[in-house]
Amino acid sequence: MMDEVPGSLGTSASLALRLGQTIFSSASLFFMCLDVDFYAYTAFCFLVTIMGLVIPWSVTLGLVDAYSVFIKFPTRQPRIMTVIVSGDLVLSFLSLGGASATASVAQILIDASVPMCPGKICTRYSLSAAMAFLSWFLSLASSLFNIWVLPKL
Repeated sequence: MMDEVPGSLGTSASLALRLGQTIFSSASLFFMCLDVDFYAYTAFCFLVTIMGLVIPWSVTLGLVDAYSVFIKFPTRQPRIMTVIVSGDLVLSFLSLGGASATASVAQILIDASVPMCPGKICTRYSLSAAMAFLSWFLSLASSLFNIWVLPKL
């Protein structure tokens, strides 16, 4: 049996990371969609789309992790791990891009005192971006832990 890397697929740490990704992505999507005018800005639409992709990805891999933790048999095959690492990296960088774009547009709207963006709505956009950054951080951590395991397979 190879050494367990905490945070890699099939460990309880990975399950916690996936749960965090799901919670933060859902929160980001929730705060963004509380206001129906988010579609007026491309950056906000991009964040909603990416969080809409991250949530099912994280839930699916969280279920795989839960199954592996309770059965105590991690499923680590090189091809599957390569797909998971690739998916994590792609979604991680897209999340970073969406969170950065949303944070910058929200800050510009706050600074410009745009009438379309009264105080609380722009604050919600900023909070959504913060949740997306937290989701990005956990997603990047998951991908890095899985990259560490990949050469050992």
